[in-house]
Formats: sequence, C-alpha cells, structure tokens
Amino acid sequence: MTVDDEKVDQMLYRRILERSDLVDRVIGFRMAQDALAYLRLADRDPVDVILLDVNMPQMNGFEFLEHAVAELGDDFVNGVVIMLTTSLNPEDRARALQFDVVRDCLDKPLRRENLSAIAEMLKQGPTTSTTK
Repeated sequence: MTVDDEKVDQMLYRRILERSDLVDRVIGFRMAQDALAYLRLADRDPVDVILLDVNMPQMNGFEFLEHAVAELGDDFVNGVVIMLTTSLNPEDRARALQFDVVRDCLDKPLRRENLSAIAEMLKQGPTTSTTK
C-alpha cells in the first residue's frame, strides 16, 4: 500500500514496485483518510507493506498511524510500515520511529535499492503497532 498525496510520487512508487517483481498488487491512496477507510474493511486483501508519506494535507502520516493503532489495534498491518519524507528535520524521523510498527524512515523518493531492505524486513515479520 502506498499513501502519498503527490500524484507523481504515487506513479513512481507503482512503477518501481511493479517492476521489482517483489509484489503481487499495489494499492495506492492519495489521502490518508481513504487508506484508513480501506484498512477498516473486514473483507480487504491483507497489507504487508505500507509506504507512508509523513507530510500530507488533512491527515499527515503521524495522524494516520495514531488513528490506525487506536481504531484497528495491533493488527492493522501484518508487516512493515516505512515512512517517506522530504523533511530535513531530525525530529520528524525521531517521531516516526517512536511507532513500533514503523521499521524505517526513508528520504523521498523511494528508490529501487530500498526494496531489498524492505523485503528483508518482511522476512523478519511484523512488529506491534503501539506507540512507545
């Protein structure tokens, strides 16, 4: 799952992910609220990776995580959350990593070489999604 308000970034992520042969399906959302609504669906496909933009309008990545954990509990994602940012503020990275479910905070844009590290994280299994 990709959650990023930037249309160009969404297209880039989809292209990188589909060409990697590491994924079966990419689900993209430009608004965090829409991604949260999808995660609330009882009959949705499982989500093993969420690539989550930090800075988005209406609901940012941190607010998305807070809502997902509060509403859906520890099982809102059965894998890995990677936050993506253009921020140079080290406090944003520190805040992202305060969420147990967040496995890394990467600079945007996502690059193909990031995928092998994400695949390794998936092999290690999910973490819990409560905040510290």
